[in-house]
Amino acid sequence: MRIIDRYLTKSIIFNFLGTLLVFSLLFVLIDSASNLDEYIDRKVSPDIIVEYYMWFLPVVIQQTIAIAYLIGCLLTYANLNTHNELIALRAGGLNFWKLARPALVFGLVIAAFMFYLNEIYIPQAESRARMIKQENFSLEVDRKKNKSIINNLTFYGMHNRLYFIDSFDPNKAVLRGITIVGFDANQDVREKIVALEGVWTGIAWKFKQCNITPFQNIEEGPTKIKVYDEKLMDIKETPEDFARQRQNVKYMNLKQLNDYIQKFSKSGTLRAVENLYVDLHAKIAYPFTPIIILLVGLPIVMMSGHRRAQTFAALGIAIMIGFLFYVVNAVGLALGKGGVLPPYVAAWVAQAFFGLAALYIIRTKL
Repeated sequence: MRIIDRYLTKSIIFNFLGTLLVFSLLFVLIDSASNLDEYIDRKVSPDIIVEYYMWFLPVVIQQTIAIAYLIGCLLTYANLNTHNELIALRAGGLNFWKLARPALVFGLVIAAFMFYLNEIYIPQAESRARMIKQENFSLEVDRKKNKSIINNLTFYGMHNRLYFIDSFDPNKAVLRGITIVGFDANQDVREKIVALEGVWTGIAWKFKQCNITPFQNIEEGPTKIKVYDEKLMDIKETPEDFARQRQNVKYMNLKQLNDYIQKFSKSGTLRAVENLYVDLHAKIAYPFTPIIILLVGLPIVMMSGHRRAQTFAALGIAIMIGFLFYVVNAVGLALGKGGVLPPYVAAWVAQAFFGLAALYIIRTKL
């Protein structure tokens, strides 16, 4: 490795780790300050609080590591620009790609680390942090009241049944927009249950405006549909089971999410499956975010002719690029889940748009 590469890499790592540390400390300080009254009321011990944040910090790092990497790189090259070192290096025959090589190599390391976090550590860490919070940060009476409504609840339940629930109100134990698909031992559809609403009576679920379609054989199609105004259902899951079964695909790794998708493949709910495929492709695309946004921000910093206040300019550029990227990414994912774009296109919209913008800037301005 050349001396200049070692010098740039060392500066990038130092700035990156410093930025990531600031983000982590800010999260802990803001979150702990906003929940301080709750910690005192619940008499949560300091070691439980420390354990909770230690488990949840990887989630925070995964969400902020891309912008921290961008800020670390831009601060390094802005400092070179401030002291006219960039001019000397380019006069020595180094083009953009040779100057950016240390940042890009480190970006590959960051991308691999992000993939590792999401695949190996994030699901376990988020689950453990959520469990600590539920067991220690709320009283039993609070757990039974004022629970938020769960929308788009999907899970694989007992008796080989797949549940799709539009909304579940834990406070009233009411299900709305119910679709249940039952499978046999060969994973063929044996019945489909659709109901407008389900109410927990205390011992069983009472479905209203319920249609039950039994399937004798998947090739022969459905038999006669049974229609009920009200019907007590043979469903073993209680309201507590529905609340616990909530799945957050955001914290699943690729294998877990792919297995989750396969469970829905025979259900006939194409929209739900497409939405899950959008999330799956988004997880694949996300680790490439640091390198893509760097290729946009780095040429802008190198082109800047203002030698003073380069640090503030670099921070402003990083924040602006990060904000625009996440806006474009959110719009792309929304279009994918709305059926406007295919899942793989929706997940890569932001990367493709910013990648093309970066190539244009590099080729025409540098």
